[in-house]
Amino acid sequence: MSQARLPEPWLRAIHTDVPPVPRAVLHALDLAKEDLEKWCGDLSDNELNAGPFGLAPVAFHIQHIARSIDRLLTYAEGKELAAEQLGALRTELDPGATRDAIFKELAVALTKSAERIRAFNSESLNESRNVGRNRLPTTVAGLLVHIADHTQRHVGQAITTAKVVRAHS
Repeated sequence: MSQARLPEPWLRAIHTDVPPVPRAVLHALDLAKEDLEKWCGDLSDNELNAGPFGLAPVAFHIQHIARSIDRLLTYAEGKELAAEQLGALRTELDPGATRDAIFKELAVALTKSAERIRAFNSESLNESRNVGRNRLPTTVAGLLVHIADHTQRHVGQAITTAKVVRAHS
């Protein structure tokens, strides 16, 4: 007998203590974690690092999700990126990632990110922020929404790559 699937996080009445925009981001991150574990969690280290047909490896997508959320939240908090964050960015495509390491990095990043996201209140959402070396203009809400969009984009790419990897194993 198959196990009943839970509805997606946004349909579970969770995070109701958080304002709507940050809540939606938390729902997107919860869904990302669930989908990555379901579709990519049982890949071997070799499969996670495979890049068939020139596709970026699943390991890249998972590391990029964890690290890009941290970078984008840093901008949302009105801060500049640290040298450590920039260094981590340069290693996202490095080969040799292990399943245990990347899923642990993802879990830690999602837990810390949820705490940071919960710190934003409704009044701060329209505050101006700048992103990157070119200091491109946005708002706190713009950054939070982008975190959800960007994360889901990479989850989809990771799942697609995982399916291709499995089909060619």
